[in-house]
Amino acid sequence: MDVHQVNSRALRDGEETLDEDNFVTPDDPPPQIGDDLEKRQTAVSTASYEETYPEGGLAAWAVVAGSWFSLFGSLGLMNTIGTFQAYVLEHQLKGYSEGTVGWVFSLYTFLAFFCGVYIGPVFDKYGPKWLVISGTLFTVGGLIFMSFCTELWQFIVAFGLLCGFGTSLLFTPSIAAVGHFFKARRGLATGVASTAGGLGGIIYPLMMSSLLDRIGFAWTTRIITLMCLCCGLIGICLIRSRLPPAKNATAHPDFRIFKNLPFLFTTIGIFLMEFSLFIPLSYISTYAMYKGFSRDFSYNLIPILNASSVVGRLLPGYYADIIGPFNVSIIAVFWSFILSLCIWLPVGHTTAGIIVFTVCFGFLSGTSIAITPVCIGKLCKTQEYGRYYATSYTVVSFACLIGLPIGGSVIQANGGSYTGLIILTGVVYVASTVSLVLAKFTLLGVKNWKAAL
Repeated sequence: MDVHQVNSRALRDGEETLDEDNFVTPDDPPPQIGDDLEKRQTAVSTASYEETYPEGGLAAWAVVAGSWFSLFGSLGLMNTIGTFQAYVLEHQLKGYSEGTVGWVFSLYTFLAFFCGVYIGPVFDKYGPKWLVISGTLFTVGGLIFMSFCTELWQFIVAFGLLCGFGTSLLFTPSIAAVGHFFKARRGLATGVASTAGGLGGIIYPLMMSSLLDRIGFAWTTRIITLMCLCCGLIGICLIRSRLPPAKNATAHPDFRIFKNLPFLFTTIGIFLMEFSLFIPLSYISTYAMYKGFSRDFSYNLIPILNASSVVGRLLPGYYADIIGPFNVSIIAVFWSFILSLCIWLPVGHTTAGIIVFTVCFGFLSGTSIAITPVCIGKLCKTQEYGRYYATSYTVVSFACLIGLPIGGSVIQANGGSYTGLIILTGVVYVASTVSLVLAKFTLLGVKNWKAAL
């Protein structure tokens, strides 16, 4: 096994505080382990570098398939919020500003990540079954209610609260379950499952573009609801966990893990990345209409972006297993900054410019979404992956909560111009890059910063 894949020794069992010095670095000698040690429930035998993983086979890929369908019904909706926002701004909520309407969709993304602070530990302790069942019910119920919405508060309750909570219940176990079956190929497996969000972000907006004028918002939303229900049922049947709970597993979050500097800097980097990521995803359609493009063209930018993100979720997942997930994430975030300030800002008003930006940004955003969970997996053992992942994304959720309203306020403060918003996006991407680099430095040390991690 590559020595850079055993960094999860950072964890402790019992009451010991987590310390970054516990991490295995390339300079540390490999531990001496007996053949029968893995069978004993000790602090050593539960470390992830000694666990065995199927790395494939029918059972493992069935879990990936179940995660794919669950993520299609959850992340697919998340990747469609730009189309939903553009439509309701023109129709049901046309009397409200972009910043005000943005609270509906920022609340959705906030809850999708924030609720994981308990959902992740519950997954570690009890498994995914009832989480996926509950998530399907909340998501389907919220979409049905949204099909009847005409007022702002109704959208907040239906989509922001119910769908946001439902997405969190589906999202967290879907990602965490894949980690129970893959270690060396975890980047690839997670990338495959994550393509569902991109494909959902293609199909849902194209459906809406085709059906809204023909059957109206209500029935279009109900058709999407039926698709989410079918995907959720498949996820319920296929998603399962494999490894037993860790000795100190609890259904409660543990924020003491932020004492570990690599985990802290990784979380900060993901926080800033998500803040920037949702700005183009949510405002690219309204930006295009502001620049004079037709409604159909503007709406279709969302499926174009998500189509590109499908490739961005899949291919880099393979390379992340070779050169390391942190390296892939740093490259993706840095090039997102370049795209924002060198393409979107100067030539985004042209047809060629906005298409090039949409395609390239979609690819890089897909990479960021798919690989960051793998980065977190490098910092913990698998039985506690749900807790680490959920704790990190609970903090990240606040970026989703404030990102869209801040973006709308920046647009309003600039008299409707998107220039300030684009500059803000680029600057935050720079800060995200710095944080991820610091996470790698504190984990491996300056001498080993070139390692494949």
